[in-house]
Formats: sequence, C-alpha cells, structure tokens
Amino acid sequence: MTEPVPMPMCPMAETCKGMMAKSPSRFMLLVPGIVLIVLGVAVVVEPRILVWLVALALVAMGIAVLMLGRFLREVAGKFQGMHEG
Repeated sequence: MTEPVPMPMCPMAETCKGMMAKSPSRFMLLVPGIVLIVLGVAVVVEPRILVWLVALALVAMGIAVLMLGRFLREVAGKFQGMHEG
C-alpha cells in the first residue's frame, strides 16, 4: 500500500491570503446592521413585507448552496489532479 503524498499547500491558502490582505472598511461593517434595522421597522409597519423577505432569503440561500457546490467540485477536481500526476 502506498503512502499518501502530503499536499504542498492547502487549496484554500491563496483565497484566505487574499481575504486577509484586504480588510473591510468600518462603513462596510455598519451597512448590514443599518439594513437589518430598516427591514425590522418595515416589517413592524407593514407585516406583509415579511413574506417577501423570507422568500428572498430562501432564494439567496439556494444560490449560495449552488455556488458552494460548484466551488467544492472545482476544489475536488484540483485535488484529484494533484494525486493523478
């Protein structure tokens, strides 16, 4: 039985390095909080908005799962390519 070949580098290393190099500005950290507060007030004023928000969240989660699946397929393909050659 052959020994497993150690990976020279984690496949996510380049992505993580790029994300850590660019830190988000303070304004970009405040935007989600402000949006959530505005949406909360809008739901209190007009409760029918809640149905649309739930539908929008479900669509966004579906898109995110599809993107994650595609990303994982690409990483698995690169990983398999490393072990074949």
